[in-house]
Amino acid sequence: MAVDQTPEVMSAGQFLKRLGAYLRPYWKESVCVVVLMAIDTAFALAFSLCFKYLIDNALPKHDLSLVTIMIVSLGFGWVLASVAAVGRDYLYSRLGTFVVNDVRLQIFNHLQKLSMNFFARSQVGDLMSRFTSDLDRLEDVIVETLPSGIWGLLSVVMSMCILLIFEWKMALLSLLSLPLCVIGPWILGNRAAKQTYAVQESTAAVSNTVQENLSAQPVVKAFGLQAALSARFAQQLKHLSVLASRANFMGNLTERTPSIGLSLFSVVAISAGALMAFHGYLTAGELVAMQGVLLGLSQSISDVADCYPQLVQAAAGMQRIDDILVEVPQISDLPTSGTMSRPSRQIEFRDVNFGYTDEKLNLIDVSLRIPVNTLNAFVGPSGSGKSTVLNLVTRFYDAGSGAVTIDEVDVRSVTQSSLRSHMSVVFQESFLFNTTVRENIRIGCPEATDAEVEDAARAAEMHEIILAMPQGYDTVAGERGSRFSGGQRQRIAIARALLRDPAILVLDEATSALDPVTEDQINETLLRLAKGRTVLSVTHRLSPVAKYDRIFVLKDGRVVEEGPHADLLQLGGVYAGLWNKQSGFTISKEGDHVDVTADRLHAIPILSKLDPGLLKELVSDFITDRIPHDRIVVQQGDPADKFYVIVRGQVSVSIREENGSERKLTTLQDGDYFGEIALLRSVPRTATVRTNGECIFLTLPREKFSKLLERAPEFRDLLSRDYPA
Repeated sequence: MAVDQTPEVMSAGQFLKRLGAYLRPYWKESVCVVVLMAIDTAFALAFSLCFKYLIDNALPKHDLSLVTIMIVSLGFGWVLASVAAVGRDYLYSRLGTFVVNDVRLQIFNHLQKLSMNFFARSQVGDLMSRFTSDLDRLEDVIVETLPSGIWGLLSVVMSMCILLIFEWKMALLSLLSLPLCVIGPWILGNRAAKQTYAVQESTAAVSNTVQENLSAQPVVKAFGLQAALSARFAQQLKHLSVLASRANFMGNLTERTPSIGLSLFSVVAISAGALMAFHGYLTAGELVAMQGVLLGLSQSISDVADCYPQLVQAAAGMQRIDDILVEVPQISDLPTSGTMSRPSRQIEFRDVNFGYTDEKLNLIDVSLRIPVNTLNAFVGPSGSGKSTVLNLVTRFYDAGSGAVTIDEVDVRSVTQSSLRSHMSVVFQESFLFNTTVRENIRIGCPEATDAEVEDAARAAEMHEIILAMPQGYDTVAGERGSRFSGGQRQRIAIARALLRDPAILVLDEATSALDPVTEDQINETLLRLAKGRTVLSVTHRLSPVAKYDRIFVLKDGRVVEEGPHADLLQLGGVYAGLWNKQSGFTISKEGDHVDVTADRLHAIPILSKLDPGLLKELVSDFITDRIPHDRIVVQQGDPADKFYVIVRGQVSVSIREENGSERKLTTLQDGDYFGEIALLRSVPRTATVRTNGECIFLTLPREKFSKLLERAPEFRDLLSRDYPA
């Protein structure tokens, strides 16, 4: 990122103003800190002034009483200054902790208010860096830099006062020298701040790359991306090193210019003092005392100047924090927002248009009505807009035009909390927090009693499983629920959803990532629990929704068909095509074997040319493959030797670009197939296919298909014409 492209960032002065706002609630502690610093500073200056009276009065006159008074005074001052210094350190440590925690809480609370579009375009590593490196810089400034700067400023002010009282000419000389110490930071400060901001942005990008790489290790190893990603990371680090070198140089230069001015100031001060003493304008004691004060003044100015680079870095961190705090939620409650009552009539979409970006609409002129206490499914090809419908009902997003209403009330006119209080959502991958099972379920209704939590678990058929665990309901779920199987996590999520007794139960591919046996069991549980609720279910698998009251079929963002299962089959449209694509398979109870009919195979274009008799023979040549979640099925560049039919599950199809990155092409699901060219010839795979959940495939090796074609050369010639090399 070029320096001149870096946005305007917060100056050191603006940063101090922002910091002052955070310190304002602790003004009493802040005043105490300044007073304690003043005591410490006064002792240091008094120590220097003692030399005047010691050299000019006590020693020449052998005045023991004066020496005694000075020693006692210094001793008392030392005790007072030491206590003040310790108290100051204690208070400032507390202040630093309080302020940083306030900022941390402010960021966290603001993130809770931001809408889903913000998280869709943000990177986790970048957001995490606001809580780590950016706040670390802020804490360093509060705990270390700011005390040093305040102490230096107090020392400068008090030193100048002493010089004005005892020798105004030296004070005037000091005042004339001070501009030399601030002109460098004043000229270079803004540029240094921009450089530092660019470094912190680049550092956040590096952190995000590392986090992404650690999470994607199965993909990295499966695709052999180690070398490509290492090379790309090295380039990223090279870019960071260039930015960091510039920023460090600018920071050092900002810090160096005051020291050059201070060196000149010291030379001038010592020379002037020596000349004044030589000509009798200063006594020896005054010369020593003034030089002590001037040296202290020089050090104080240096301390203040040294703070500037740290303030610049902290200002860049505060700017990045403010970049989040100024984010306005896309979805927000209006001052006039009312409270949503429990739905009693219907949910309605009225001419709704919506797009996640300005370039593309995901829903186009969608109008539909959903009576309460009915079972409703949204089906269609991948990317047709199914999940978008749920996002608008739950108000994760608002319609671009048109309206979504519940009982004739626009959901945008009520508070989000009251709207969602009547809803529960079960996602495809339900997130469990790293706390006890009891608390994971209670999240659905924080005020629920233990008995109510257990009743919800019973309803989700999870109670006995939980009791069988050594800690029962006090079992900690582990990170993302790692101590439970996929089916158990879903049942806990269902219990969590049921605990709040929702009027609307939203199921977003709630069972698609599960194995067939578990999926069927949970679907039965959901059907049983749906009584008396309005169910909105998005699914790509049609068999569970055949019993639903109404099915909405979406294609390219439009509702193209709607009605019950039987009516949609008779219609012979999109739904019938999807149903036929998923029909013709019989899965064993254990899920380890699939039977397929010859008629189903005939629906596959490359096999439709075969004689019915040959198709019946081919049925027995298909092999059942069961592949777990997040596994490579075929990899780009590998030899093609099998044809795949997806019996159950979802897969992602992607290609590897020349720079090593992975680009997703499409998603395939139940009834889809891939690798048909592998049946005719051995060629490298042109894409990589990965499971999105546990999948069951029927696979046909090329060798068996070739042997079948040898008995029917006319079909082989026909296929060769349709699928030329």
